[in-house]
Amino acid sequence: MISLIHIPRLLVHVMILVSLMAASAAAGDGNTVPLSRGQVVYAPVYSHIYIGDRERPFLLAVTLSIRNTDPEDAIVVTKVSYFNSEGTRLEEYLKQPVTLEGMSATRFVVHESDETGGSGASFLVEWETAKSVSPPIIETVMIGAQTQQGISFTSRGQVIEEK
Repeated sequence: MISLIHIPRLLVHVMILVSLMAASAAAGDGNTVPLSRGQVVYAPVYSHIYIGDRERPFLLAVTLSIRNTDPEDAIVVTKVSYFNSEGTRLEEYLKQPVTLEGMSATRFVVHESDETGGSGASFLVEWETAKSVSPPIIETVMIGAQTQQGISFTSRGQVIEEK
């Protein structure tokens, strides 16, 4: 039998247990991936970076990679726009939409000799699909080599709009 002295302590333990159970249920299993039916993604690009005290341009080739992470469903890339550091659109890469089947990828290249983008260039990528899917990974890979120096790095796209 529970004495009246132990009831407040028991209530505190029950409240803590209920709070922990509610927090655990709200957190889920931690494996939930947000699905989407389309997005506009900003991807930063560096067509060159600056090196040395004199800020000499180091030219870079750029690859924009779009990877459909959904194992079953296709996505449609509807727009790929390339902008320079001042925000001026330099190129539209798609004449018509491109379908990426599940787990497939595509790429777009800015040649190392193309300095028009500058150190603050960017891509805007738009994609859509009929049903909610795992969003694609959109990233840029920059690589360059001069004499015996080489550099490479990546940058991940940032969702700026859900469709």
